Amino acid sequence: MAELTLEDTYEALAESLDEVTEAQTPVYLAKVCLALAQELGDHGKTLEIIRACREYLDG
Repeated sequence: MAELTLEDTYEALAESLDEVTEAQTPVYLAKVCLALAQELGDHGKTLEIIRACREYLDG
């Protein structure tokens, strides 16, 4: 099997978002983020990523 890429991750997330309702989207994204944070196991790094992503939204 070919190595998965960030693009594969993006596509899977986009497809999943298409399958949930607009009302479910915030809860779904929160669950995905928390599951990934748990898998990462580095909660300090997780907080850095959360803050960085918020900053990128502001420009």
